[in-house]
Amino acid sequence: MPAHKMNPMNNVREALLWASSFLGEAGTKDPRFEAELIIRHVLKKSRASFLASMPDPISADEVAAIQVLLERRATHEPIQYILGEQNFYGRDFMVAPGVLIPRPETELLIEQVLLHSQRIWDTEQTLSVVDFGTGSGAITLTLAAEKPNWQLTTVDISLDAIAIATKNAERLGVRDRVRFLQGDLVEPMLIAGERVDILISNPPYIPSTDVDELDTEVLGYEPRLALDGGVDGYIFYRRICEALPLLLEPTALVAFEVGIYQAETVAQLMKDSGAIDEVFIYPDLAGIDRIIVGYRLHN
Repeated sequence: MPAHKMNPMNNVREALLWASSFLGEAGTKDPRFEAELIIRHVLKKSRASFLASMPDPISADEVAAIQVLLERRATHEPIQYILGEQNFYGRDFMVAPGVLIPRPETELLIEQVLLHSQRIWDTEQTLSVVDFGTGSGAITLTLAAEKPNWQLTTVDISLDAIAIATKNAERLGVRDRVRFLQGDLVEPMLIAGERVDILISNPPYIPSTDVDELDTEVLGYEPRLALDGGVDGYIFYRRICEALPLLLEPTALVAFEVGIYQAETVAQLMKDSGAIDEVFIYPDLAGIDRIIVGYRLHN
């Protein structure tokens, strides 16, 4: 999109109106909200202080900085990458093009893991957890922050993802309780011969042919590695489920996030592993079956 010269702005309110109009013309998803986020980011203001600052003057340097970010958003670069962070489960995570942007649906995965763990184990029990597919670290680091007595391992094939997640672990003060392994899904854990109490994953689950149909905002910027679930979308679920007998302690919890219409198939893959006794399926806020939880309660 061609650059639009920003007219001289007298105050924050005028900058917001102009920025909203600019993003509206560019066809972004929520021009007014995104314009506010960009201006707040440049001015370093909370929402309350931003709203109170509407009559305040805005400098030429601030206007120029806002303009740069608006131009990026006009190309449909995800606003999370532009701002460098995304809130997840009440915490801000640094994100960059090397990792998938955490989605609100994945917060439901966290909720179910915390809920079901309380049904199986004492609240203060020390548990071992593995998360396959580190990304920004949203899943692993949120669990580490919520459960200080858990010991967590997270595995990703991408060194870029591990680097970003490590920085997030440091920001959240949980670096000492999270182990980062670089490798191909379950392989590092199988090689080490380690078993865990809780196994959790939100792996790539979009069928390869469907990835090419994603909108520009996703396909053009987010890593394909974190989206492509193979020909039918189930390649990573199959690999994890086949390894469950070797990965789980006698009493264990497994939790997955899945794509639309995938819940029943993934639940069956869990059962077919021979390592899971009970399976539960939970919908997201849109009513799509999204979270699969399995129990292992035998030796």
